[in-house]
Formats: sequence, structure tokens, C-alpha cells
Amino acid sequence: MSLVDRFSRLRSQWSRSFPPNLARLMLLACAALWGGSYLLAKFAMEAIPPQWLMALRMFGACLCMLALFHRHIIPNLTPKIIIPAVVVGMTYWGTMVTQTVGLQTIEPGRSAFLTAAYCVLTPFVTWIVSRNRPKIINLIAGVVCLIGVGFVSLKPGGSLSLGVGDWLTIGTAIIFSFNLTFLGVYAQRFDPIAITFVQFAVAGTMFLLGAVFTEPAPDAGWLAGPVVASVLYLFLGATMSAQIMQNIGLAHVPASQASIIMCTESLFAVSFSALFWGERIIWSSMVGFALIFAAVLMSVMKPTRHSLHRN
Repeated sequence: MSLVDRFSRLRSQWSRSFPPNLARLMLLACAALWGGSYLLAKFAMEAIPPQWLMALRMFGACLCMLALFHRHIIPNLTPKIIIPAVVVGMTYWGTMVTQTVGLQTIEPGRSAFLTAAYCVLTPFVTWIVSRNRPKIINLIAGVVCLIGVGFVSLKPGGSLSLGVGDWLTIGTAIIFSFNLTFLGVYAQRFDPIAITFVQFAVAGTMFLLGAVFTEPAPDAGWLAGPVVASVLYLFLGATMSAQIMQNIGLAHVPASQASIIMCTESLFAVSFSALFWGERIIWSSMVGFALIFAAVLMSVMKPTRHSLHRN
């Protein structure tokens, strides 16, 4: 049985009975892949301008998805998916362009901290979009998680002074909270693979237009081995695989809860930095790890008990 046939059989089984813990595990894996993307994106941008880099990520992911999942994608490219494609594509583009440009001037840990503000904003955006009032546990967990991410990203004696890169990254958190909420809505109405594909296609088009008109043309520096390897990770792992897992997970986990799980990407970002870049983990990082873990437990264990009672 081919990979596509196996995936087709799996897709036919997606329903409300999809194991919620598996969905949460997919979201956690998504966070880990994104955590690794901070360092590799910053490295790749030493050779490739940000919008060119993002266009490569988007279109590379689209080509891979067409090769693997064309039997899912092509039949779902109907007029009904146009509006969802524009909504999720434009919000995803806004998220990635502000984060990538901002990352040029601030450190990966700082970027991760500011981006993680979406875990506090998402329950409120979900309330606006879906009329689902956030539970008090979601709000408490969001605040605890944000404090934890702050400890993880805190530098010795570091005070938070906001520059252009910081404000762009705060914009990332705001836009991403809307993207996350809309994905949670559309992933329940459309095939998550098809939604992922059209999101990348719309965002990739926007990045390509921006790159052509505002950034230098490609040069030989793009073909260096480490740069190519970084780009492959970014579009195969942090873009295609992570987004597919996110969209499947969002179809079975409330957006306000999913945002808490996925904001652990900052924990992974700092961990990878310590492992591969020799960054020393200080006491504040350890406190942050404990707070983030507590927030994840609060967001996951409480709803699970409720679901058991309903069944």
C-alpha cells in the first residue's frame, strides 16, 4: 500500500472519535519543529533575504504536498475553499513576514517569548470569531505559560526594551492568534491537508511578490551546503510537516487549548540553542520550563476529565 493510500485510509477514519491525546501529541511535535526553526531561519537569512526565504519555504512545501497528497488536494480545490484559503493564507503570511523580518534584529529566544503572547490572545480571538467563551482555566494557563516563556527567554540583568523587531514580533502574536482560530474553524469543515496546501500557496504568492519588488535577486551564496540544509529543514519540517500536524490537531483540540501546547516551541527553541549553539541555561530558564509544563498540564488534564464525563 502506497503512502498516499495509507494516508487516505487514515483520513477516512478522522472523526470526533480521533484520539485527543494523539492530536495533542501532534501539536507538541509541531512545537518542537517550530522551535528548531528559529535558529535555522536566522542562520539561513545570513545568505537569503527573508521574503525569498519564506517563498522558498512555502512553494517547496506545496510541491512536496502535491507529490504526496495530490489525491487529497486536487479534489478539494473547489470554489468553496477560496475564502478559507484567502483568510488563512493572508493571516499566515502576516504572521510569518512579521516574525521573519523581526528575527533579523532580535535574538531567537526573545522572538520566541514575544511570539508566545498568542497563547494569551487566542482565547479572546476565539471568543470574537466563534463565540466560544474562554474558560477560566484557559486564561490562567495562558498567563502562567506566558510568564514561563518570559523566564525562559530572560537574560541576566535583562530588561525588556522594545525596538522595531520587538514590535514586529508582537504583531506576529496578534496575527497568529487569528490564524490559529480560523484554522480551528476551517479544519473542521475542510480536509486539513487541502487547507494546509492553499494556505501555503496564498502565503507563498504574497512572499514571492514582496521578494521580487523589494529584495535583492538570488546569488551563489544560496547554494552553500549548510544554507541548503537549513532551507530543506524549514520547508519539509517546520513548514509542511508541522503545519499538517497543527491543522489535524486543531480539528480535534480547542484552539485555546492548542495554543498553550504549541507555545512550548519557545522551550524547544531555547533547548536547541543550548544543545547546538552552546547557550548556557540559567536558573530563570529552569523556572520557565517548570511554569510552561504546569500550564500544559492545566490546559490538557482539565478538558480531558470533562470529556470523559460527557462520554
